[in-house]
Amino acid sequence: MTNRKTALKIRKVHRYLGLFLGIQFLLWTISGLYFSWTDLDEIHGDHFKKLPPEQTSFTNLLETAQLNGVDAIRSLELIAIAGRPYYWVNNNLLFDANTGVLKKTVTSKEALAVASNHMKSMLEVSGIRRIDSVGPHHEYRGRPLPAYEISYESSENIKAYVALRNGAFQTVRHRDWRWFDFLWMTHTMDYQGRDNFNTVLLRVFSFMGLLTVLSGFTLWFVSSPSLRKRFKK
Repeated sequence: MTNRKTALKIRKVHRYLGLFLGIQFLLWTISGLYFSWTDLDEIHGDHFKKLPPEQTSFTNLLETAQLNGVDAIRSLELIAIAGRPYYWVNNNLLFDANTGVLKKTVTSKEALAVASNHMKSMLEVSGIRRIDSVGPHHEYRGRPLPAYEISYESSENIKAYVALRNGAFQTVRHRDWRWFDFLWMTHTMDYQGRDNFNTVLLRVFSFMGLLTVLSGFTLWFVSSPSLRKRFKK
């Protein structure tokens, strides 16, 4: 059976591992509890949206062969902007689907009209601004820029985003989503982009967490009076 000196060394290793990893274990537990008790549809802001969004039907649309400056079409999407139809061609060019005129940008007034088709009418707009760049921790990261950020009067600090180049509604962000995003960062330990499960930091802490658990089992094994009596026989 392991002697007392070895048992004390195992106890010391276990204690310091637990102290070092304790904060991260606490964050993993808190974030896991939060994830298990939240409704993902609400985190995505579905309770602020019109589902499905208002749809507009169009007739007598221009043939794509009549669009100037388009040699070949790889992708084509019909988008409604403020009640008018537009072709979003090759993820690059926006044409009026009635006249064929190239549209270079979407105005803030048009962005508000797009948002009103997706957001519930009870929400009151408090402001709109254009954003041209965002940092890696911004709530709109990874989406098309530039864009319009539309704010609403609410204790939950609701914001909707509309892409400026094609007027497409992008996403909704609010207080609970931001809490989820922060806790997700602490859970994955990806403090740059949130979603990378292969960071060195996460691997190190996971391995050290395993060592902490194994040292705890070992400590119980070498410290158990019943086991010591059994091995003495």
